Amino acid sequence: MFKPKTEKINQIYKQHQNTVNQLVGLLQGNVHVYIDYANVRPWSQRLGWHVDLKRLKQFIDSFDNIKKTKFYYGILKGDEDSKRRIEEARYLGYDVRTKFVKIMKLSIDASSVDVQSTALLKNFIRKALLMEYKIETIEYLNNKFKEMNRSGIFYIKDQKCNFDVEIGSDMMIDKERNSDINTFVLWSGDSDFHDPISELLENGRKVILFATPRVVSSELNELVSKGLFIFDIKKIKEFICWNKELGS
Repeated sequence: MFKPKTEKINQIYKQHQNTVNQLVGLLQGNVHVYIDYANVRPWSQRLGWHVDLKRLKQFIDSFDNIKKTKFYYGILKGDEDSKRRIEEARYLGYDVRTKFVKIMKLSIDASSVDVQSTALLKNFIRKALLMEYKIETIEYLNNKFKEMNRSGIFYIKDQKCNFDVEIGSDMMIDKERNSDINTFVLWSGDSDFHDPISELLENGRKVILFATPRVVSSELNELVSKGLFIFDIKKIKEFICWNKELGS
């Protein structure tokens, strides 16, 4: 049942009852929610609006059968913004799981690389795509590396803090330990969730993917025929976006 947590949600509900009624029908029985926030946060660039953690939690809490909302996001050492976001999520009542972001140094030293070689490029570009490049493109990209080297740049930094393993593991543990969880809701579109979602569906559980269609991987789209439901979060923008973006 949907019981608006705030008066603002109640007012928005009156204008979007069909959307909420659809969700009530989808969120059957006891529900657990898993939010891969590092995956969700960049969606704003595609959507043109931002997910507000406070308003999202208020909206989720308006469904009385959602028993737990798990939130996954990494902390970058020395970055106050990531630390503040974790503290905010905890304060709002999310079940937070975090770890430190790893900083990796990736070599772009092309001093001994032939301009027609893909030896360095394959560390950054998938093989299938490299095979489609013309030799002129390979030469151009390698020469760009060499230009960076002449400027004294021989490596680039990349951040890694993937929670796919933790989320997939938590979903499986919850499946085994909580036979009364009927519906699993995942906020992500990552292909790495194909196997745990498949296992949940085969086990008779309901799985709903909250995402925007353009970010859902082809591997997950293939599971629609097996029962996966993909819910477009644009339908609930008014409930979960930043206040200043309401009506935009």
